[in-house]
Amino acid sequence: MNPLSSIAVNGRSYDLPRQPTVIVCIDGCEYDYLYRAAAAGVTPFLSKLLENGTALHAQCVMPSFTNPNNLSIVCGAPPAVHGICGNYFYDRDADEGRGREVLMNDPRYLRAGTLLAAAAEAGSRVAVVTAKDKLRALLGHGLRGICLSAEKADEATVEANGIDRVLERVGMPLPEVYSADLSEFVFATGVWLLENDRADLMYLSTTDYVQHKFAPGTDGANAFYAMMDRYLSRLHELGAVLGVTADHGMNAKHDPKTGEPNIIYLQDLLDDWLECGVNDGGVRVILPITDPYVRHHGALGSYATVYLPAGNDGVALRERLARLPHIEAVLTRREACMRFELPPDRVGDLVVISDKSFVLGSSAAAHDLSGLTVPLRSHGGLSEQTVPLLFNRPLARTVEGRTLRNFDVFHIALNELQEQPAVAYLPEQHA
Repeated sequence: MNPLSSIAVNGRSYDLPRQPTVIVCIDGCEYDYLYRAAAAGVTPFLSKLLENGTALHAQCVMPSFTNPNNLSIVCGAPPAVHGICGNYFYDRDADEGRGREVLMNDPRYLRAGTLLAAAAEAGSRVAVVTAKDKLRALLGHGLRGICLSAEKADEATVEANGIDRVLERVGMPLPEVYSADLSEFVFATGVWLLENDRADLMYLSTTDYVQHKFAPGTDGANAFYAMMDRYLSRLHELGAVLGVTADHGMNAKHDPKTGEPNIIYLQDLLDDWLECGVNDGGVRVILPITDPYVRHHGALGSYATVYLPAGNDGVALRERLARLPHIEAVLTRREACMRFELPPDRVGDLVVISDKSFVLGSSAAAHDLSGLTVPLRSHGGLSEQTVPLLFNRPLARTVEGRTLRNFDVFHIALNELQEQPAVAYLPEQHA
C-alpha cells in the first residue's frame, strides 16, 4: 500500500492509482481517424468506446506540436508552467548573450516537475514508454521507475531505464524510427508491463509517422488504428483504467490537384521586405516544429515565431504579415503568451500562425523536402487543436461547461471516473 493516497503537482491534486491506470497519447490523432476506422469496422474496441465509453473533445496546447503537449500532459499544466513551448527555440542568453538556436530536449529546460515523478516518489510503480528517444529524458525527468523509448529499446538497462532485455521480453525486433512499428513497440511494451504486474501508472506515447503519411480513412491509417485497437483492448481486458488523448491533430498542407506542399517561406519573405538577412541584423524566423526527425514533415508546420532586430517594434511587419493570404493570426509576444499560456522568454517578438491548409517555412534553401514521398500533412496551428479525450470508465461527475484540455487526462482518469469494472461498462466487448 502507498503511504499516501494523493499527491499535489503544479497546483493540482491527483489521487494515486487504486488500480492499474494507463494513459495513452496518440501522436497526431483527431476524431476523424477514429470515426473512419470505426466505420470501416476495423476497430471494435474503439468503436465500443466511442459508443458506450466516455468520449470527450479537448483542446491541445499551442503550438500544437509534440514536445509542448506531451510535457503539458505529464505536468498537468500549460507551457507557461513547465517551460517547454516547442521542439526548438532561440536562446537569446546563450553564448554570453550572442544567442543560439537550440533543441529543447534537455531536461534543464523543464521548469516544473511531472506527476509521474511525484507518483513514483509517493510509492506508485510508474512506467513511461515513448516512441522517439527525443522525449524520453524530458518525460522521465526525476522519475524513479521504468522509462524507455522504442527507438533505443535495445540499449535499455536497469540502471538507466529501470528495465533491461526489452526486445527479449516484448518479443519484437528493434523497430525502424520512421515506421508504424515504432508505435506498435510502445503498445507491446505497455501490455507486457501490465501482464507482468510491473506498473501501477503508465504513460504510453506514440509517433505520428502514420498520420503525417496517411489521411483518415485510408488503408494505411485504418491498419494503424486496427493495430492500436488490439493493444488497447488487451489493456482493457487486463483491468486497466484507460485514458486516451492526443498531442495534436493533423491536416493536409498541400495543393489537392498537384500534391505540392503549400508553403509560406517567412525568412525569405521578411528578408526581402527588410532588404537584409539574419547576418545583417535582420529578422530571425524560428520554427518550433524542428527536431531531429524531419523526414516526414520537412520541419514545416503551421506555427512560427519571429525575432526582430533592435529598434523594430514590429507594428508594420505585423500588419503586413496579417494581410497575407493563408495567415490566420499574427500576435505579439505578449498576446501569444497570454492567449496560449506560453513562457515569454522562449517566444519571439511575433508569433505567426498559418491556416489549415498551409505551413510556414524559414527560407526555401533551409528545407530538405527530399524525404517527402507523399503529399505533405502537418500540424502546429489552431486548426490542429481539437483532440480526443477517451476513457473506458464513466464519469463520476459532469464536465459540462468545462473547457477540457488534453492535459486534463491524468486528472480525469485518477480523480473523476467511476470505479465500476470495465467489463460491466463495455459488455459487448466481451460477448
